Amino acid sequence: MTTCLNILLMLLAVAIVFWLAVAVVLRKEIRATFERDPAATNYLEVLLTYSGTHALIFYKISHALLKMHIPFLPRWLSQVARFFTGIEIHPGARIGKGLFIDHGMGVVIGETSIIGDDVTLYQGVTLGGTGKARGKRHPTLGNNVVVGAGAKILGDITIGDNSYIGANAVVIKDVPHNSTVVGVPGRLTRQDGKKIDISLDHIHILDPLLQDIEELKERIKRLEK
Repeated sequence: MTTCLNILLMLLAVAIVFWLAVAVVLRKEIRATFERDPAATNYLEVLLTYSGTHALIFYKISHALLKMHIPFLPRWLSQVARFFTGIEIHPGARIGKGLFIDHGMGVVIGETSIIGDDVTLYQGVTLGGTGKARGKRHPTLGNNVVVGAGAKILGDITIGDNSYIGANAVVIKDVPHNSTVVGVPGRLTRQDGKKIDISLDHIHILDPLLQDIEELKERIKRLEK
């Protein structure tokens, strides 16, 4: 009985040390969760119930093992993470600080993807490659980029700092800094001089085609007069 109790206490101590270490290593990611998700209420909840946090734990371990040139194990861990979280992050991806993956189911981050600091990815986002050529074939995301649910960013392209990629957009070309992209294929949209910020007001994103149509309608009215 005493032996079993000692084992349980030892396991509990190991678990506490592990989660404390996670809280330290992922402190910026956890802080980002509180800043960008109103449903987050306390540290324990974020550590134990957020799939994005769990996927990043697996990524940190697998990425470190890959840098140590350990074969097989990094990829195996990434697939274990996908099984438990629904999020697939290749160990070779380079991810900055403060990444927040909201919900996360279906998120795919390819091998040569580069993600800057304070990036937000919603569920179903794909940072994918194109073609079979080796080398850099996945996107590079700058700092403070927000990628809406279901968006696909494909190929060796660059998304500039402070940019917003709308839900379900398909982006295959470079995006300048401070831009908003919507549609299939992705198109830059004017926001009446306003930059989309981290408040994530998704429902008021303007479609550039609709903007052009409205301008044409107004021009036709003026000509008819």
